[in-house]
Amino acid sequence: MTKILVCGANGQLGSSLKDLSGKFVDFHFDFTDIDELDLTDSVSLESYIARTLPDYIINCAAYTSVDKAEAEPEKAFLLNAEVVNNLYKAAVKSDSKLIHISTDYVFNGRNYRPYTESDLPDPDSVYGLSKLKGESYLSDIKNSMIIRTSWLYSKFGNNFLKTILRLCSEREEIRIVFDQVGTPTWAGDLAEALLEIVEKTGKSGSDFKGGIYHYSNEGVASWYDFAKEIIDIRNTGTKIMPIETRDYPLPAPRPPFSVLNKGKIRNSFGIAIPNWKDSLHICLSQID
Repeated sequence: MTKILVCGANGQLGSSLKDLSGKFVDFHFDFTDIDELDLTDSVSLESYIARTLPDYIINCAAYTSVDKAEAEPEKAFLLNAEVVNNLYKAAVKSDSKLIHISTDYVFNGRNYRPYTESDLPDPDSVYGLSKLKGESYLSDIKNSMIIRTSWLYSKFGNNFLKTILRLCSEREEIRIVFDQVGTPTWAGDLAEALLEIVEKTGKSGSDFKGGIYHYSNEGVASWYDFAKEIIDIRNTGTKIMPIETRDYPLPAPRPPFSVLNKGKIRNSFGIAIPNWKDSLHICLSQID
């Protein structure tokens, strides 16, 4: 039976992996978060992994407060970079395969074409810089996989989807940025893709294809498009007004265009990637 250690199990992606775990009966899951496993403590982390010997480690843990990171760079780099280094070292000692989740924010978003894995990262925010630093620790790419994703949402935790639903219940009109373009990604789809990769690679990991990969849902949208689709599906009657980024200043700069090219992950693992609108319908059906 393939043993999978999931770190950051209480976040959006970790919770989505929990939701799916019953479908993968040949896997033994060990779901951990800060109460079970402190990833900042390298000694206890190495001891835990040496004792449990997972075949795969999926790291969903991250500092994701993009704006707060500008004022808390030490915390962002600790959780997004040093933790990855700790996991990498422990994984090497236990011969575990490490799958680490990264972000489209490692790019500045000024290429205006879908980003491939070979494009040079150039983050503009502390959050993006901290995630890129975390990627840099995975030097033994043969035993590590970096999966960059974008605009993650789900029925769990705090995210754009749930913010829009809340605003629609509170206001008759909302204003949403239209000049930032990317792809909304349902955490349920990413979780399934991760487990399909593990399933196809096998317990021994002999077919493990280390490297950097991009995964998001298919299609392209602005935050305005995303919000409008939510409003249309729920038929809330809320009026939505498009605004420019300069009309809604935030501490951290956002990539204006962060669409990811998914050709590599699709070709390497034969994964079918749903369109973001189809997945949004599924996710909303799970939210009261």
